[in-house]
Amino acid sequence: MSRHFLPAADPGAPPLEITLRRSARARRFSLRVSQLDGSITLTLPVRAREAEAIAFAREKAGWLQAAVARSPGVQRPSFGQPFPVEGRALILTPALLRSPRVEGEALLLPADPERLGVRLETWLKHNARQRLQRATEHYAAQVGRRFGSITLRDTRSRWGSCTASGDLNYSWRLIMAPPAVLDYVAAHEVAHLVEMNHSPDFWAVVERICPGYAPLRGWLRRHGNELQAWRLRD
Repeated sequence: MSRHFLPAADPGAPPLEITLRRSARARRFSLRVSQLDGSITLTLPVRAREAEAIAFAREKAGWLQAAVARSPGVQRPSFGQPFPVEGRALILTPALLRSPRVEGEALLLPADPERLGVRLETWLKHNARQRLQRATEHYAAQVGRRFGSITLRDTRSRWGSCTASGDLNYSWRLIMAPPAVLDYVAAHEVAHLVEMNHSPDFWAVVERICPGYAPLRGWLRRHGNELQAWRLRD
């Protein structure tokens, strides 16, 4: 892979950084703008000329600039900054303590900016596991099914998954979303213990155990990229 800087369509705007990636499966040029951080990837066939690929991207400069502007961009936590926890914007606040805790509208953390991201992520994962365990047990009891292990991951393409053996995987970032959204994802994955598909029967199970789930599903579609944009450690 290589990188190329393309002048933006609007004068005065910063150049667009494009990563060029050759693929044996590619039959034509294609551009992709990540919805997570606005990074641009230009895929081209193995034998294609790089100059032609750059010319193709140059023709799309206006579209690329607009797409990058719509992406949330990478967010990194710092003291004094709001951070989403269970749907609330809590102010990250340094304090003389050993473990993070919430006080009012503040999230207090040990006053060490270099370890802020690591401590914040550890605390979020701990809370996510507790909340997801309770929610999963609640919905599993409603459908009368047992589940296997619960694993927390930092997935980008999905918020949860259920294996054929009944093991459940969740994104720990769900703890950043409103509690009802986290509950919906737990209900969704538990419903797969009954219907391992996305058939009408599956959605009927979801509606039965999580009535009115549609707005919660919509919230993730609208705001999920904002949660994924946070980078807590390098």
